Amino acid sequence: MYPDPKKVRDHRITIRLDDYEFAFFISLANLVGEQPAALARRVLLKEATQLCTSDSTVEPRSA
Repeated sequence: MYPDPKKVRDHRITIRLDDYEFAFFISLANLVGEQPAALARRVLLKEATQLCTSDSTVEPRSA
């Protein structure tokens, strides 16, 4: 049915936003012409990837 069944987006994560954050995010989604959930996924994955590849979270060892 699907080439890779593990790529089916079947898992949910709930986030809570206040009125200002929600309005900002909806405005941003409208500005770029993307669905809010798709934009949230893209932003989340981009930020997570940056965190994983960033050296700022690793503290240098002192001898």
